[in-house]
Amino acid sequence: MDIIGIEKIDETYNKIIADPSIIMEMSEHFTFDVPGAKFMPAYRNKFWDGKIRLLNPMTCTIYAGLNKYIEEFAEKRGYEIEYKSDFSAEEFSLKEANEFISSLNIPSKFERRDYQDSAFTYAVRNRRALMLSPTASGKSYIIYLLVRYYEEYLRDNNFRALIIVPTTSLVHQLATDFIDYGYSDSSNIHRVFAGQDKKTDHPIVISTWQSIFKLDKKYFDSFSVVIGDEAHLFKAKSLTSIMSKLSNCRYRFGFTGTLDDTQTHRLVLEGLFGSVRKVISTAELIEQKYLAQFLIKCIVLRYSDTDRQLVTKMDYQAEMDWLVRNESRNRFIKNLTLSLKGNTLLLFQYVEKHGKVLYEMLKDEGIPVHFVHGGVDGEDREEIRRIVEQSPSSIIVASYGTFSTGVNIRNLHNIIFASPSKSKIRNLQSIGRGLRKSENKDTATLYDISDDLVWKSKKNFTIQHFAERVRIYNEEKFDYKIYKVNLKV
Repeated sequence: MDIIGIEKIDETYNKIIADPSIIMEMSEHFTFDVPGAKFMPAYRNKFWDGKIRLLNPMTCTIYAGLNKYIEEFAEKRGYEIEYKSDFSAEEFSLKEANEFISSLNIPSKFERRDYQDSAFTYAVRNRRALMLSPTASGKSYIIYLLVRYYEEYLRDNNFRALIIVPTTSLVHQLATDFIDYGYSDSSNIHRVFAGQDKKTDHPIVISTWQSIFKLDKKYFDSFSVVIGDEAHLFKAKSLTSIMSKLSNCRYRFGFTGTLDDTQTHRLVLEGLFGSVRKVISTAELIEQKYLAQFLIKCIVLRYSDTDRQLVTKMDYQAEMDWLVRNESRNRFIKNLTLSLKGNTLLLFQYVEKHGKVLYEMLKDEGIPVHFVHGGVDGEDREEIRRIVEQSPSSIIVASYGTFSTGVNIRNLHNIIFASPSKSKIRNLQSIGRGLRKSENKDTATLYDISDDLVWKSKKNFTIQHFAERVRIYNEEKFDYKIYKVNLKV
């Protein structure tokens, strides 16, 4: 029987030892088309064939987190796997996990859940994992447990943890969460984002990936633990650059609420962090009453025949520009926003031509309105979050990039999608902003605004995107209703 040998090179890569014909067969098996490659300059200029190769046939190297897939490849073809390095799991029982968690004396207001204990135990046993953990499942709690465990476990071995997040808001929020969980020495935490000093001796570093991915390998050598929060949002090249430089970092954990439907996306993340472990589903969290009951109201705006004929000649970008500048549509969004009770998050895509316009329309209507976009300082965003948490009725007009992911506002009653999107990740992450429960909230509503500009047999782009969102809602078992509204001029 032919043998495939797997040997550890470092904490990022393994080496495959096998007959050259098997190496080529494996390389082909682990080669994938990159979605959207045909639109990328490197592909258009014929510098790249639009594929990603997870096994390098020249060096015979592959990401260390893909052993499970190599085993599946070998089993289907009748090859035998021979491990030439020790890949055995750590011994760590659920009882030991319970004792450790109890020793942290986390305030009782943070309800301890069985699935969090199980996820923490799995992570410690395997030393690496990609945790599929949806909004309000307690990702930051599990991250805190891991950091505190390795702080204790590696005390005499130069413990240092790097926690990578996609936005400045999450840098501040995660540091605040640690303190809320009872971490007494906040001086141990160093925050890195634009304009902040990247070099530090602090044992815990929380950084945006954008701030550090260009740094040389020496910066990363001292880290023993790396945690990637909202890992699905990291740009592939930036993430692989960071994780490759962390070649000495043994303990690796990625957290994400959502994976897109492409195999490439999943395998790269698993290769860098480890196999996917589903912590719990959103539907289960709602059923167990950890999340608010959630209703989606899909509002399909219907336009005149004149508008339909006009838009049918447009490409996607022209259609989007026409929609966000449409006065009747923006007036409808304004009136809808003002009619809602409680706190409302109004999400937009374009700052100048849409977000700013909506903010100006809403700001003098007698209700507190906050405007958030990429130019707003991270500490200011955190302050807005705190204000809204205490407010009975306010509006946040925010860009998808700043408030669709990770931001924790429990006291949020309504979300409005003002800009249509077909992105599964963006939509599910945005929905997550409204799912958290609070003392003043146990239900939430999403208002999904779409635009019916179909003319004869020609479907406009954004109505096609709406159909994609409905498919996602069905997959996730969300309750939704569709309302058709004739847009008044």
